[in-house]
Order: sequence, then structure tokens, then C-alpha cells
Amino acid sequence: MLIARRADTRARADFATWKMMAKLNGITALPGEALTFLESYKALLKEMPEDAASEATIHLIYKSYYAKMGGVGAPPELPARSSDPVTDNVTAFKRPPVPRNKPTAPGAPAKPRLPVGLIFACLVVVYVGIRYYLMQ
Repeated sequence: MLIARRADTRARADFATWKMMAKLNGITALPGEALTFLESYKALLKEMPEDAASEATIHLIYKSYYAKMGGVGAPPELPARSSDPVTDNVTAFKRPPVPRNKPTAPGAPAKPRLPVGLIFACLVVVYVGIRYYLMQ
């Protein structure tokens, strides 16, 4: 059953990709197998509606992939995908809360902060001192 699910998922993804590439005039970049499946899809479109033709083509691709992935015998029938319309499951974007600095106690002294320039100057002095000491 695991092979069947993988084959079905891959067949649906590949068919959607091939169909989109055909719409974007990228059909020359598709492999030969994809071209044969797209030709059978076009033939099925003449006989049935687009949804049914898509499902029939996906089923053909599924059978092919099932055999290639090592499935033995006829591929099992997977439960049909639900045709219920998908409800919008997008959530509204909310900004994360801005972290605020913790207020200090009213009587506690604030920590003194060193300016960045002073730290950089100290590092330069240390570096020059080490270089000068090693050059002697």
C-alpha cells in the first residue's frame, strides 16, 4: 500500500507539472514518457470533460509508476480524493509582539553601556600591541 500511495502522489505531481509545462510552451523539455501521457490526455479530452480526462491520465501514470516502483500485480485502488470544495484555510497575518526591554526597578541603577566605537578602539590597540610585541 505504501508503494501505491507513493506512486499515486508522484503521478499527480508529475501530471500537474507536465500540464503546466505544456501550457508554458516548455513541452520540448519533457521526457518521452511525459509526451506520450500528454498525448493520451489530449485524446481523452476529446471524449470526456477535463476533470475525468485528468483523473484517467493520472490513473494511467499511477499504474506505470506502481510497476516501476516494484509493485507486484495490479495496483490497488486508492480511495478517491474528496470532491468537497476546499475552504479557505489561510489565517490572517498578525505581527508578533515586540519584545520590550524589562523595566528596571525604580531604585536600581541602570547598567552603563560601552559605546561600540570604544570597544573597536580597544580591539585596535590590542591588535597593534600584539603585532608590535611580536615584531621585536
